[in-house]
Amino acid sequence: MWDLIQKGGPLDENSMYCNLVQCDHFADTCVIAELDGEIVGWISAFIPPDAPDTLFVWQVAVGESARGRGVAKKMLTELFDRPICADVTQLKTTITADNEASWALFNSFAENMDGELDHETHYEKDVHFGGKHATEYMVTISDIESASENEQQPNADVI
Repeated sequence: MWDLIQKGGPLDENSMYCNLVQCDHFADTCVIAELDGEIVGWISAFIPPDAPDTLFVWQVAVGESARGRGVAKKMLTELFDRPICADVTQLKTTITADNEASWALFNSFAENMDGELDHETHYEKDVHFGGKHATEYMVTISDIESASENEQQPNADVI
């Protein structure tokens, strides 16, 4: 999983310790995807204590061999089908303006889940990052309804 995250494209780097803590303490809201015994996808997420109706997606990584095959969307759907997300009606995540893959993923996911996608400036380049990181937009998909049975499932196992 660590290797996949490090190769996962425009993701901010976290320490291996951080990823291990995510696996230990947020296992119910994190997911990996395997293809032919190889880990090809990872999502870390959590339900904020002050917003039990919200799933915040921290990172999405998909290996090159699995890109364009719907693996990320299948992982998101799997998360929403878990018992821990029974009361979740919205997804939040932050995305930079130039991360086309994430915008495409979350727009497609919103459409498949009959949700509504909105976004607003959240962490600003100059105000929050001292000019060293692009502005992050808070993306909210609200009014989510489960649509997993209607999705075309890619050939990957999600755990």
